[in-house]
Amino acid sequence: MNKTRLTSRKWFYPLIYGLLVIVSFLPPITEVPYDPRNTQDVIMSILAASTAGYPAWGWVFHVATLGIVALAAFRPHVGGRVLAAYIGVNYLVIAAVQSNAVTEAYGFAVQTGLLVATLLLGLLWLWVAWRNRLRASLDRAPAWRWALLPLALLVFWSPVAIAGDKVVPDFNPLLLLTSPDYGLAYCFVTPVFLFLLILSYPKVPRFAFRVTAFNGLIYGLLNLTHWFNPDTVWMGVMHIPLLVMPLAALFLPRLDDALAPDR
Repeated sequence: MNKTRLTSRKWFYPLIYGLLVIVSFLPPITEVPYDPRNTQDVIMSILAASTAGYPAWGWVFHVATLGIVALAAFRPHVGGRVLAAYIGVNYLVIAAVQSNAVTEAYGFAVQTGLLVATLLLGLLWLWVAWRNRLRASLDRAPAWRWALLPLALLVFWSPVAIAGDKVVPDFNPLLLLTSPDYGLAYCFVTPVFLFLLILSYPKVPRFAFRVTAFNGLIYGLLNLTHWFNPDTVWMGVMHIPLLVMPLAALFLPRLDDALAPDR
């Protein structure tokens, strides 16, 4: 059975999506045992500590992203392969950095679901780059897709600060190039990647596109919990792109038919 026939089977994507859901609920692994009821606290402890040692790297990911966008815009025949490779490498960096940390309460801890998901996504996009399956064509997107740009800019900017125990906005314009929260955070880079892929659609690898979008949607839904805590409402706002962008990607053909019928 060839690949085309396999991916066209009605059960194929529901199966893949189901596996991604299972992966997202893999329990964390910790040095100090924890009560399963405290799983959310374990994950938050990992996320809080994992990227703390890399604040100086924020500008690297911002400049690299801007460079990739420029390359895709002005040299699309090579920009697609470079974009796919960058997505793959960035996800592998996230797997190495954000998915694990030495925490105060749980010792060395690993967010297993994030580790597995970002490893798989990283390898998948490197395969896309190797096979040269992505064609970046940012200038040919229907106008309505550009309405998603503010959401991509929000996470690229990552205007987030911590005031005591509360997450608050920090609209310092310098964060557009220096924010340490962009680049090493799965929830912030994924909407940017999806936005670029949405602009390039349909010249994108369907399987990689849909898997990336659905996995993002899972984490967008899981992070709705931020809205129930007054101290993390702004973090809930920051995760809106991770909810909207995957939905736009998964329903893109229907949205195009409704919003750009004459394209």
